[in-house]
Amino acid sequence: MFRFLLYPFNLLIDSLEGVGRYVELMASMFRSLFSWHKNLSLIVDQMFHIGVLSIPIVILTSLFSGMVTSVQAAYQFESGFVPNWFVGSIVGESILMELAPMMTGLVMTGRIGATIAAEIGTMRVSEQIDALESLSFDPVSFLILPRVLAAAIMFPILIIIADCFGIIGGLFAAVNAMDVSHLEFIRGLRNWFRPWDAWFGLIKGLFFGIAITSIACYQGYYTTGGATGVGRATTATVVISCVAIVFLDYILAAILL
Repeated sequence: MFRFLLYPFNLLIDSLEGVGRYVELMASMFRSLFSWHKNLSLIVDQMFHIGVLSIPIVILTSLFSGMVTSVQAAYQFESGFVPNWFVGSIVGESILMELAPMMTGLVMTGRIGATIAAEIGTMRVSEQIDALESLSFDPVSFLILPRVLAAAIMFPILIIIADCFGIIGGLFAAVNAMDVSHLEFIRGLRNWFRPWDAWFGLIKGLFFGIAITSIACYQGYYTTGGATGVGRATTATVVISCVAIVFLDYILAAILL
């Protein structure tokens, strides 16, 4: 009974300790930014794994997100009081400002975040990171910096791809499933479009990429407990990253809009 009463207090202490270690790790990573050129090949390799290999799943999710948004918008407007070209406006704004960065972030949490946590966690429990330190390698600049920099570069590019295919999916659904012509859809898309809307989604992608990879690196770097610990670190990465994305989504909207 006494242990049950202390559980919330112990959970708070563990959370604060985790935040402190995360900040310490990120501070070490930022100090190693000056030597990024030494690991340029690793950064390019991570850009390929994080960005290029993720393009198919990003295209698929954004395409269907745009189609669903288009169908739902048309359903809301079927009363006839709202012009058909409003469908293009709703799809464009929803994709650019919310759906493309949010869906891409959540998908990449499962694909990239879990992979990074498992890779670094396995290196930790198999003492490979200790071996790097014994050989005078900085594991932060060697393992963490390339992954975070690669995500910061590639996530906005993935958001651009998601924007394009999300709008294409919305256009396809509007034309083939509803009485909306190409010209009406494009008219609505142009009517409400502002350049800042696209930039806002790219800024979200930048922060989401840094958050996902840094959380995954932290969970993997401090993994303990063998294979079971790697599994816990992977699960924690996905859960915490999803919460961080939702939190950052609100914070960025409150600050930038």
